[in-house]
Amino acid sequence: MSGYTLRQLECFVAVAEQGSIASAAKGLLLSQSAVSGAVDALEKAFATQLTIRRKAHGVALTPSGRYVLEQARSLLSQAEDLRLHASDAGGQLRGSLAVGCYSSLAPTVLARLIDHYTTRHPLVELDFFAGSQLEVRQRLNGGSLDAAIAYDMSLPPELARRRLYDAVPSIVLAADHPLAGLPGLTLGQVAEEPMILLDVDPSRENTMMMFAAAGLQPRIRFRTTDFEVTRSLVARGMGYSILVQQPAGAVSYEGKPVVVLPILPAVRKVPVSVVWPQAAQPSRAAAALIELAGELFADQPSGTSHVRVTART
Repeated sequence: MSGYTLRQLECFVAVAEQGSIASAAKGLLLSQSAVSGAVDALEKAFATQLTIRRKAHGVALTPSGRYVLEQARSLLSQAEDLRLHASDAGGQLRGSLAVGCYSSLAPTVLARLIDHYTTRHPLVELDFFAGSQLEVRQRLNGGSLDAAIAYDMSLPPELARRRLYDAVPSIVLAADHPLAGLPGLTLGQVAEEPMILLDVDPSRENTMMMFAAAGLQPRIRFRTTDFEVTRSLVARGMGYSILVQQPAGAVSYEGKPVVVLPILPAVRKVPVSVVWPQAAQPSRAAAALIELAGELFADQPSGTSHVRVTART
């Protein structure tokens, strides 16, 4: 026998996430004494202190508590997965799924993935979030996202990943720029030109690394945190930019044309991967999304991964 219950785990997770016994009790529709007793029982079952409870300062987790929190979330998710699929012997996928995506990838990668997933698994309640790579990582670590699409750069080892394809950085210019008619450009040819820098990681990091590797320093005129604002400024002739993701149409939101040129010599490609928490085995709904992502982007020029993800049973 385990010596603890799912209800106790649920109370502990609620306390950890809400930061206090009172807030957890309100969310669970239980008395504070019931929630406190459940956490006490869990600490007794594990023979270790999980929380530090301080009056007027809420609840903090011990190192053991942080470990148990991660495992408890996984167990509770597995239990819900079992409940949802027991009656139909694991047939039609059900449940909920939260997917994240780095913002500049979302319009082309996430939209395609959601469209195919909801068609294939209509009973799954799918939600999504698009934001910076840091925000996506934080939500994955916090348990509010099941999986995410991200550039596979500087990702922590606690995230498992399946590589989907390699993206190629390119130089983007206004269509009437004097260099726009060339078949390609070196970084040296644009280093003295004004740059519009997409100033969010990993885009900023990748751009600056490329120039540093070439022994160059770009002349940054404007910094933006929005992909389309970057392209609009470029289209108006205010500078060039280096972007990895490219829309199908070579115009800005204002309808002004841009030209996308390869960087010569070829620079390092940027891998795009679907990632999920290493410590938590994906639910059936999440595993299906990971597999589908691999299928959809297998036709990309540099798609490489054929690793199969096993769902919880």
